[in-house]
Amino acid sequence: MSKIIASAAIRGAKEIYRQAEEFLGKAIKEKGEQCEVRFPDTAFYFPLAYALLGKEVKNLSEAKDVLLFSRTLLHDEPEEKIWLPYLGNTLDSGVAALLCEEIIMALRYLYGQEPQKDCNGFFSDTILRTLGIQLVDGRMPGFAAILGAAPDNKTAVYIVRELQKRSIMTFVGSNVKGRSIIDQLMEEKVEMGWDTYIVPYGRDTLSAIYPLNWAIRGALTFGGHKKGEALKCLKYCLNRVYAFGMTLGDLDDIKYATGAGAINMGFPIIADTDIPEIRPSGICTYEHVVKELDHKKIVPVAVEVRGIKLKITEIPIPVSYSPAFEGERVRREQMYAQFGGKYSDAFEYVKMTELDKIEDGKIEVIGPELDEIKEGDALPLGIVVQVAGRKMQKDFEPILERQIHSFLNEAMGVFHMGQRDMCWIRISKDAKNKKFKLKHFGVILHARIHDVFNAIADKVQVTIYTKQEDVGREIKDAQKSYEERDIRVLGMTDDSVDLFWTCTLCQSFAPNHVCIIKPERIGLCGAYNWLDAKASNELNPSGPNQPVKKGQCLDAVKGEWIGVNEAVAQKSNRTIERFCGYSIIDSPETSCGCFECIVAILPEVNGFIVVNREYPGMTPVGIGFSTLAGTIGGGQQTPGFMGVGRLYITSKKFISAEGGLKRIVWMPKELKEALSDKIKKRSEELGELDLLNKIADETVATTVEELMPYLEKVGHPALMMEAIM
Repeated sequence: MSKIIASAAIRGAKEIYRQAEEFLGKAIKEKGEQCEVRFPDTAFYFPLAYALLGKEVKNLSEAKDVLLFSRTLLHDEPEEKIWLPYLGNTLDSGVAALLCEEIIMALRYLYGQEPQKDCNGFFSDTILRTLGIQLVDGRMPGFAAILGAAPDNKTAVYIVRELQKRSIMTFVGSNVKGRSIIDQLMEEKVEMGWDTYIVPYGRDTLSAIYPLNWAIRGALTFGGHKKGEALKCLKYCLNRVYAFGMTLGDLDDIKYATGAGAINMGFPIIADTDIPEIRPSGICTYEHVVKELDHKKIVPVAVEVRGIKLKITEIPIPVSYSPAFEGERVRREQMYAQFGGKYSDAFEYVKMTELDKIEDGKIEVIGPELDEIKEGDALPLGIVVQVAGRKMQKDFEPILERQIHSFLNEAMGVFHMGQRDMCWIRISKDAKNKKFKLKHFGVILHARIHDVFNAIADKVQVTIYTKQEDVGREIKDAQKSYEERDIRVLGMTDDSVDLFWTCTLCQSFAPNHVCIIKPERIGLCGAYNWLDAKASNELNPSGPNQPVKKGQCLDAVKGEWIGVNEAVAQKSNRTIERFCGYSIIDSPETSCGCFECIVAILPEVNGFIVVNREYPGMTPVGIGFSTLAGTIGGGQQTPGFMGVGRLYITSKKFISAEGGLKRIVWMPKELKEALSDKIKKRSEELGELDLLNKIADETVATTVEELMPYLEKVGHPALMMEAIM
């Protein structure tokens, strides 16, 4: 460990400790030791203290305990230290710095000083889980935390664009002499936010704790590790959270201390200044501190040092292309032209074709091209993608078609929303000025379908229509096909198939979790149904979706089969021996952390609540989504509680062993409204015509005491059903 780095890190840690001690003393004096202190929307209290020390910090007195412990890490006292990969004074001081930074930032929330201007502040559990599927399926291969400011705005933009191209989530903040990279990006009108993979955390170095306690929650949320399991949590960060720090501009003692803390978690530091390097490996996968003075090379060097595996598809279009642009918005003032939505007719349609009927790579635009369209116009649009292949099937058409949304959205300057004949597309002025044309939609779709679906797609031909008469004619064929598909999917039941499918996609983060995807149960992330899993297996026979022969049925009511139990035991690393697919009480299916909703038992009213991850408030079980999620994630099997996908709620097999939809007594209003049509239809099938209105929401009750009178008043069927326990 370089003496210069060691001295600076230890000095910095002591200064951070001094600030934490002073701030905490002030807070205790003014508010008392029992004053509540917390970060917003998290079930993990002070995440690093929770993970490394097992401390549930709820008030100032408990924060003081963490502060006192951190003081011991500033000295060489081995018998009092927690486990760390390397027990050097510098690295211990780094952990002390992180623990103290958590205290300082939580106190800032207590005093209304966070989040800072134009910054996100603390990253909530909700955001972590919302992005979960991107973390585990490889769309987001890594994370970067940038501290400081580039030498000029152009360089700042270049660096974040290079990270975006690689789909790396980038947290930006800190400063150099009062100037932050946040200011540089804002001045260049770079769109920041979760959707664009550029998130401003704060304008000082202490706020860099936010990306770090985001990382440690990965171990707790997806890894299923418990509080106080420091070794397991730190190793999880090293082996599964591919993050690194990048410092731009001069470093001070606070940055050195924070960097030392990050190294303990397996996150190397890459600097653009002439600082001493720490090249030997040991704690991080490869080097620990590396300098790269050439800003054209700094991102590739950082990716190499952290060992991030990238999958970049080079597509010959005149704008940048990456999943990082999928959430980009093209607002009206930025728009050159638009198609569909409420402004014109538009549709997109993938259809299977015979191999000898199409020419691979043929892209044709019938009608005006983008450079022939007047700025601000709304034109009709039809995108017809013909796919041929020896293994192509009609069932795969909607699978490929749904990917048009993300494939087109990943082009910088293109906004896509919806699907089928309800799509809406905008192209920005900037993209048009860079010579982007409608034919490039075809270039993208041809390249991406071959890349992602190469096992089934031998030829891809794209035709784009922009004349109303052509769009009006072709849309009729598409709509007929949409209707036929819906009938085919709706007709599938668990009893009509011999195979289910496993999904172990989330095992990169939750090693013991496995989904069993059935025709009547979508994956709990909401992203994969039975046909999707079937298509995935065709594409990648050794991938996460494997066939499961049901075998002998052990219990038709609870949904238990010998074949499913054998697959579950194998895929869960023998941590789970049996699943009951239709029960939430007896051996329910496990939950990873990416679930859209949680179903939770409420025995006082003989029913269950459902809460979606977007709902920020309290529920009648006495805790919110984040706390609930923290108790059931990580591949655990928790009777009475279960993560599910939204669409499963209205399935005929939804917790059918316990009475199904009639057991649901409460759900957030937004979720009720989103599923209202499906709930009404399912209620009619159950003979409960007014069930939707009988299900309470937060406008009626957020406690069981408020809920019970409402359920009695409306005569909710759960109150008349057999006792749930």
